[in-house]
Amino acid sequence: MTSEISRRSFINRTAAAGAMLSSFSILNAQAQGGIKEFKVALVGCGGRGNDAAKNCVAAAKQLGVTIKWVAAADWFEGKAKGFGSRYGIPETQCFGGADGYQKVMASDADIVLLATTPNFRPLHLEAAVEAGKHVFMEKPVAVDPPGARRVIAAGEKAKLKGLSIVAGTQRRHQDRYRQAAHLIHNGAIGDILVGQIYWLGRVPWVKRRDAGQSDADYLVKNWLNWSMMSGDHICEQHVHNIDVANWFIGRNPIVANGFGGRSKRQTGDQYDFFSIDFDYGEGCHVHSMCRQNKGCYSRVGEVFTGTKGSYNGKVKSDSELTIKVPSFPQGNPYVVEHLDLMSGIIKEEPLNEAETVAHATMAAIMGRISAYTGQIVRWSDVMQNEKSKFYNRALIPTAEAFETGNVTAPKDDVISIPPA
Repeated sequence: MTSEISRRSFINRTAAAGAMLSSFSILNAQAQGGIKEFKVALVGCGGRGNDAAKNCVAAAKQLGVTIKWVAAADWFEGKAKGFGSRYGIPETQCFGGADGYQKVMASDADIVLLATTPNFRPLHLEAAVEAGKHVFMEKPVAVDPPGARRVIAAGEKAKLKGLSIVAGTQRRHQDRYRQAAHLIHNGAIGDILVGQIYWLGRVPWVKRRDAGQSDADYLVKNWLNWSMMSGDHICEQHVHNIDVANWFIGRNPIVANGFGGRSKRQTGDQYDFFSIDFDYGEGCHVHSMCRQNKGCYSRVGEVFTGTKGSYNGKVKSDSELTIKVPSFPQGNPYVVEHLDLMSGIIKEEPLNEAETVAHATMAAIMGRISAYTGQIVRWSDVMQNEKSKFYNRALIPTAEAFETGNVTAPKDDVISIPPA
């Protein structure tokens, strides 16, 4: 019964999302008669932030609206000013430092893009919702259980305010994934029994510490390689595949049991690899594999086997031919994310993905904690049971510590192991 309710709920949400952009001409007409311009601000002016800005502009062009950039913030003020100079933002509206995001929230922006390091996401989302801003936020959305729960709570508050929150889990905005999800949730492959999800690649980049650089500046600069900043690569990168598993199966894992280790990394405190068994209940298990080592076998994707068929990048089932699949927006999913965000605002049908991305992030956190500690971690341990030793397990330094200046980084010439 639970699976069937989840499946029906998913179908309703998917149909609504598909209908949202079924006709650009209708939305364009609405834009011409109503919203003609969005005022947008960016928090986090690094590579992903700059790409998100380009995607936002491309989406607005398709919808027939314009973008006016009104503010920007980054830990490093020079990055904010550099972004501002490219997009016509006055220097007085380009902010640096730990409190720059607060000044952005005080601007007249309609939409704020959150693309800082993941450890700041819960704090920044709370501030955006409090200020009445619509939000696009990058994944993952937290690095520890308290942070993920904060995102869920902020999402609920956003619903009460009629605000849109769209996340950077772009597979949920990609036509082929949406089509596969529609087929699976309409029973094309039956009940999913087993799955394998992969992100096997290499360390994307390493940034060494500059002479005289403060601990806070260094951690922000080399954030990708520190667990307290990124959540480790099982959260920062593999969250995409975990999100697909949650989405296709229609529920969250109830237990994570895994292991991992490191011997190759040259900086930071993260693992080289994770191997996690996610138990989704009802006899369904998913093997999660992620690795960052150059020169090894590479693969990114998902495989699921059900009682009536399978999925390996494409649904394989005799029954799929009898299921009508709606038309979903095609094109670059990184752009479609912003199309979905803005079209929901135009139609006054806000899309809120805070909970789904927080759940995927929490599942990744469960897997990481299990690997770090050698213990099984239950969904209830991080979501409901306040007496669990994992419920309030926070990574240090917290986002708030960066504002108070209470930040200490490990020495980078020592290969650290994350604390259990």
